[in-house]
Amino acid sequence: MERRKLGNWYSTVYRAIQASDGLPYALRRIENYRLMHQSAFNAIEIWSKIRHPNIISVREAFTTRSFNDNSVVFVHAYHADAQTLFDVHLKPKPPIMQTHYHHGRPTLLQAYLPTVIPERTMWSYIVQIATAVKKVHDVGQAVRMIDVSKILLTGQNRVRISACGVIDVLMHDTHQDMLMLQQEDLTMFGRLLFTLCCNSITASSGQNFQKSLEFISRNYTNDIKNVVLFLISKAGPHRSIDQLLDMIRGKVILEMEEALNATDRVEHELLSELENARLVRLLCKFGFINERPEFAREPRWSETGDRYIIKLFRDYVFHQVDEQGNPVVNLSHVLVCLNKLDAGTDERLMLVARDEQSCLVVSYKDIKQCIESAFGCVYTGLNA
Repeated sequence: MERRKLGNWYSTVYRAIQASDGLPYALRRIENYRLMHQSAFNAIEIWSKIRHPNIISVREAFTTRSFNDNSVVFVHAYHADAQTLFDVHLKPKPPIMQTHYHHGRPTLLQAYLPTVIPERTMWSYIVQIATAVKKVHDVGQAVRMIDVSKILLTGQNRVRISACGVIDVLMHDTHQDMLMLQQEDLTMFGRLLFTLCCNSITASSGQNFQKSLEFISRNYTNDIKNVVLFLISKAGPHRSIDQLLDMIRGKVILEMEEALNATDRVEHELLSELENARLVRLLCKFGFINERPEFAREPRWSETGDRYIIKLFRDYVFHQVDEQGNPVVNLSHVLVCLNKLDAGTDERLMLVARDEQSCLVVSYKDIKQCIESAFGCVYTGLNA
């Protein structure tokens, strides 16, 4: 739960579980606000249909007196462990203790190390926010709240605009031209970049503007400086989100490549988990079959027929020993054998009994058939 200023109102954000679906949601409560017209919620209907990977989706809004006042509550999608850009980049960090030597004597001093956001990270933020603004403007709306305290970092350089639709409801009675609101979005976007580049909320104010511009010139390329100046420039028909995206189209392509690479990495991890799932199913079947006590009125059911081959294979995979009789714990050997078994290859292997008096030469395909047959017997007996 957090309480912050939103425009002229105080808002508190809660994490809540919805009873109907059991899922968590973020509730933004606007304190001491009396809604005069129910039609103000029409904006929420529009926002609830907007889906974009860089916008926190809006579900619904309602009024309540549960907090002993007139409150309006907005229901948004919940993202665990999300932090605002203010908390990540601008919130004062604890000082770092550094050792300094004076006349050969060590002295501990507190050091505050302001960090400059890497340019690659800045471009990622710019592209993501720009595409989100583009989506909103294309449906005839304005974001109206592009601020370091309302943009959430929900993953590695993944940002999402929050509090969308809130200002539309709160300012419902104030008529404003949508084109002007969209121009104000671009101006707020420019102020946001000034703030992030210079690590200061007041970076774009009149008295700090020139120094901030010089700081950006020293620490970033002219491309970022040109984007910031374009966004902060005077509103007019020449300034639009489409023109901005045209300016940074090369960075948009680079961001898309990074997103696709990230997708490939996730798919690779999912494939690894899928492989683990196959092996777990095999191990579960082993567990149902091996060392099973009396079954189908046979006291030694797990020691006879196909089950004996399965027992020998289990020993081959898990119970190998070296020349001195010490256990061999070789995970690679286990994984290779189980993968070959899952694939049912024709490769043959020798299974030796524990007393070394007998041995069998079988293929992984034969062993897989034995396991399926034995597990089928157990499963059939369960459902008989």
